Amino acid sequence: MTEKEVNIQKEYIEKIREQIKNKNLKYNILTMGCQLNENDSEKLCGMLEEMGYEREENVKNADICLFNTCCVRENAEDKLFGKLGELKKLKEEKGIIIAIGGCMMQEKHITDKIKESYTFVDIIFGTHTLHRFPQDLYLSMQEKRKIEDVIDIDGEIYEGLPIKRDSSIKASVTIMNGCNNFCTYCIVPYVRGRERSRNPKDILEEVKKLASEGYKEVTLLGQNVNSYLRVEREKDIPFEKYEGIDSFAKLLRAVNKIDGIERIRFVSPHPKDFTDDVIDAIADCEKVCKLIHLPLQSGNTKVLKEMNRRYTKEQYLELVEKMKNKIPNLTLSTDIIVGFPGETDEEFEDTLDVVRKVKFEQVYMFIYSRRVGTPADRMENQIAEEDKHRRFNKLKELVESQIEENNKKYVGTTQKVLVEGESKNNSDMLTGRTDSNKVVIFEGTKDLVNKIVDLKIVSEHMWYLKGEVEK
Repeated sequence: MTEKEVNIQKEYIEKIREQIKNKNLKYNILTMGCQLNENDSEKLCGMLEEMGYEREENVKNADICLFNTCCVRENAEDKLFGKLGELKKLKEEKGIIIAIGGCMMQEKHITDKIKESYTFVDIIFGTHTLHRFPQDLYLSMQEKRKIEDVIDIDGEIYEGLPIKRDSSIKASVTIMNGCNNFCTYCIVPYVRGRERSRNPKDILEEVKKLASEGYKEVTLLGQNVNSYLRVEREKDIPFEKYEGIDSFAKLLRAVNKIDGIERIRFVSPHPKDFTDDVIDAIADCEKVCKLIHLPLQSGNTKVLKEMNRRYTKEQYLELVEKMKNKIPNLTLSTDIIVGFPGETDEEFEDTLDVVRKVKFEQVYMFIYSRRVGTPADRMENQIAEEDKHRRFNKLKELVESQIEENNKKYVGTTQKVLVEGESKNNSDMLTGRTDSNKVVIFEGTKDLVNKIVDLKIVSEHMWYLKGEVEK
């Protein structure tokens, strides 16, 4: 059924290609949110370019404007509605087609607001109907009517959609969709659905194709990536076992064997699913980067329980210790939410305590944002904004002091750096990333781009390191 559906969409792609032939039409896309959204946008771009559209960064010159939305934080909504307000005049002047997809479109109160206040929007589609975008666009163009294509049931995983990668050296590969964790602050399970894993064969074939095209680094993506195939095993849901792969650990080992791929990353895992076989696979696989993302969210056991995270402060620290003992040169990054409902100053101090003990390489800090439809939004003990910001600033100060301290350990060392291209801030310099995801800038010739080179780190500058090519 999924193959038949993809073939139907390819027919719509051809119909649009024929319709717009020789018209030199352009599209503009704005992506909000996580790497999964970015990967979805690459598929949308792939479909549009197969139709014959060219990408245009200036929305004023575009014939289609496409938003791929996120609903994890409130400011994403504000950003979307602000952008829509700006587009109204363009719609009136040149009839630009406006399409909105992604997680936010799975929230009824958002789609109702768009239909009521932004009546000039042409197409609304959800996370489970992304593959039908060619059909939605064709119907909108042909019938001159508004299209709403959102379903609440869990969608299928569709293989074979066109994709236009943003990079020629690094690529993301989705291995599963959805989430079964239901953290009380998070809207994702409601908008992305339950966990559904891709077949191992399809994943490996995608990675092998990337390797044949010269890609050096892949990032395996999922809302809860280290529970890959867990639901299928537990519920006896049939899947194509390929090369004996029936777990995330075995998938990591299989990807590690693929010639041409030199680095493997993955996001986002859950501490409760960091089983020993996963830890052993990270330790054994030389291509798996030893910077591991281990979301904390809070360092206080009571708050963690209210978040439905299913581990304690002590269990988290024990896991960190186990990983450090088993994985040489391990570094860790994390996510932290400040100001969860009911969090006291004393409980927030537990978060600071964990940060001091673990000494994370990177910390992604977020002020708690209420999401309509989540249990946390209905909690009565919401934290005052001024208290959230005060705690956030305290955490930021600690994290930045640790970054400065961590960076010093790189000075004088030689690091393997995957060179990505020119530095955005200085065209005379090249930029790349270490295994631990540190940005390094250095002087070098353009033939080093897309290669992994040895750089001696000569200085540290908070958000980047400076290196020199080893002679």
